[in-house]
Amino acid sequence: MQPAPAAALLPEGPRQSGAPSEVQTAQAGSLAEWRNLVSESFVPLEVHTDSAEGFRGRMRSRILDELSIVEVSASGHRVVRTPSLISASDRLYFKLNLQLAGHGLLVQDNREATLRPGDLAVYDTHRPYTLGYGEDFRTLVLMFPHDALDLPAEAVAQLTAVRLPGDAGLGRMVSPFMVQLAENLDVLSGASGRRLAHNVVDLIATMFESELDARREPASGSHSELMTKIRHYIEAHLGNPELSPADIAAAHYVSTRHLHNIFAASGTTVASWIRTRRLEHCRRDLRDPILADRSVGAIAARWGFVDAAHFSRVFRSAFGEPPSAYRRADR
Repeated sequence: MQPAPAAALLPEGPRQSGAPSEVQTAQAGSLAEWRNLVSESFVPLEVHTDSAEGFRGRMRSRILDELSIVEVSASGHRVVRTPSLISASDRLYFKLNLQLAGHGLLVQDNREATLRPGDLAVYDTHRPYTLGYGEDFRTLVLMFPHDALDLPAEAVAQLTAVRLPGDAGLGRMVSPFMVQLAENLDVLSGASGRRLAHNVVDLIATMFESELDARREPASGSHSELMTKIRHYIEAHLGNPELSPADIAAAHYVSTRHLHNIFAASGTTVASWIRTRRLEHCRRDLRDPILADRSVGAIAARWGFVDAAHFSRVFRSAFGEPPSAYRRADR
């Protein structure tokens, strides 16, 4: 499910020709209108409230590449992501909430997180969840694909519906940074906005990894630490087209079979992880204005794709269009 089409929202200020990623705003004066709006802006959701009378809701949003940034203000209600709604979706997303005003309750994976202003919490749109607010509230939502993170989805799954306080750990840096995002959606535009969007995702991944390190049990530390080292090694060697499972295993003094088992436990394979990370870096570089003078082939080679035709096929399979068309698109 892609982020909301521009038609679902009303542009703030003059709309620039060919620039669909300006700040959008939309208001709902009834629960029925809000139900349609939240499903169009995020992923399909059920919406419930104990009292629909006088319901009001408002969204301000910006789409930067594949990162959606949405400020939500509304009367108290709850949204539910059900298995039937999930089965109709074709893309995997995480959502990170920053509570700005009011209180929220997030439920997923048999965990509950009570959110106060300044708190953060992550949840996965590909598994059932409930997010409820008993009163008027304001929150900032960042939605981005699983593939955008340099972390396995099964690792992030350990943090779903876990309160990440904005006054402790890296939350002290991430929370105020996201507050500034909410207050400055109108200046997040063009190439600089897209670069900032990528930086936001990297910062979120760093916060998640820090939280995972802090919560790691001594008994499981060896496996988790090894997986972290392997991911960092792969990231540092993506540009080497000869990078192989045998090389990675040897660099970490484990057998190739053990390496494959580690990735299988994370629900993926070594080859798939390498390909996904290479494609993500290529996708970012294709939209980077600093690299505008580099050919598509040069960018592909930078990240280990030496066969241009093969790169074009796998990129199109992952993102729905050839790399040259993706680069030209004005988003």
